[in-house]
Amino acid sequence: MPTDSPAPADTPRTPPAPAAQSPAPPPERAALPDPGSGPTLRGPVAPKSEPAAPRGYRAVFAVVEFRAVFAAHLLSLLGVVVSELALTVLVYDLTGSPLLSALTFALGLLPYIVGGTLFAGVADRYQARRVLVVCDLLCAACVAVMLVPATPVAGLLALRCLVAAIAPVFTGTRMAALTDILGEGDLYVLGRSLLRIVSQSAMLIGFGTGGVLLTVLSPRGAITVTVVTFLCSAVLLRFGTQDRPARATGDGGGGALLKESLSGARLVLGDRRIRALMLLFWLPAMFVVAPEALAAPYADTIGAPPAALGLLLCAMAVGHIGAELFVGSALSPRNRSRIVLPVAAVGLLPLLVYAARPGLPLALAALALAGAGAAYVIGLDQWFVDAVPQELRGRAMTLLTAGLMTVQGLGMALAGLAAEFFPVHQVVAGSGIIGTVCALLLVAEVRRTAPGQMSDTEGRDGADRHVTSR
Repeated sequence: MPTDSPAPADTPRTPPAPAAQSPAPPPERAALPDPGSGPTLRGPVAPKSEPAAPRGYRAVFAVVEFRAVFAAHLLSLLGVVVSELALTVLVYDLTGSPLLSALTFALGLLPYIVGGTLFAGVADRYQARRVLVVCDLLCAACVAVMLVPATPVAGLLALRCLVAAIAPVFTGTRMAALTDILGEGDLYVLGRSLLRIVSQSAMLIGFGTGGVLLTVLSPRGAITVTVVTFLCSAVLLRFGTQDRPARATGDGGGGALLKESLSGARLVLGDRRIRALMLLFWLPAMFVVAPEALAAPYADTIGAPPAALGLLLCAMAVGHIGAELFVGSALSPRNRSRIVLPVAAVGLLPLLVYAARPGLPLALAALALAGAGAAYVIGLDQWFVDAVPQELRGRAMTLLTAGLMTVQGLGMALAGLAAEFFPVHQVVAGSGIIGTVCALLLVAEVRRTAPGQMSDTEGRDGADRHVTSR
């Protein structure tokens, strides 16, 4: 959106390539006599050293196409965050209804599963660059219609749904395209990590920027910024990335596209290994959102000042960003693979601190630790791309994105519902307990489905044979 011997069950399928051996240095030779220094001989001439190739995140930024993708992602994401805030304010100004204002946020999550399931086939049938540019242009057009004063509230909400339905197709296509731009190894993993870091940072920066813009602009004026960012993103992707052929072919009909999308979902979820990895992305994310969803009532429960709400909402993102940067830059691919299952198993345990109804400092520390637990997805990214065959990659990643956003929205709704009947601190602690149990079950399933640990029949689990072929 998650090892080394003696536990080969958790290693990626493709082993790291052995380091290239350096050629043996030439034997040292005495230099010819220097006429200006008598019989003294010069020492051996040192060979010219080649500049060291960039490593880690620097190596990712060295890829020109990725820089265009990164800049486009940053622009469009900031625009989306600003528009969400501005649109919420606009709907509230027009209706005076807190329910409709809150529904504006919810509609940014709920349509993901619809778009991700019904339109996933687009990601594999058409050229990635064309899909990305068209998605940006469609989103820009939808937001532009929001600026028309005559657009009713129902129209604003419908346009919000349409943008949200397009988003998983765009994100899934971009994730699959990264394997073409960066390859399927460590560069891809670090590229995905950078995009996640941007997403987490944009939530912090975007809401702050949106708040500032709303002090000097009307809500529609702030929404205009989003139109510009979508258009800039389309330009960057059109002229900054290569045009590559589609992964799959089709007859172009709408019915066939829907069939391909649903067939892709069936094939992806029908493969036991891919399904287990996908659930390991989804389920921890579903439970970890509980403290964020209940941040406002919890701050009120402990009598914290108004500023505490912002801290409670930011703490988890700060922990996630810090941990992801550390894991991506300080750990080798093998060590990132080693920590996936242990960290996934215990990542939700910090939420158990809420059982004691902690004060603000301890709650912030627990949230930061829970956010840091999400760093396991760096290694999980590599396992996922190794498990999914290329012809299904666009659909698989679109479905992964759609499911991730949907389960987070569902997790927030369930946490709010539970808080109607139980104290907030108990709901958050309960989310940590239930989520940890689910994570442990998934960890066991991922181990069982590792390459070499099950037969082909078990791996397919009813899916077509080519799903697990490479």
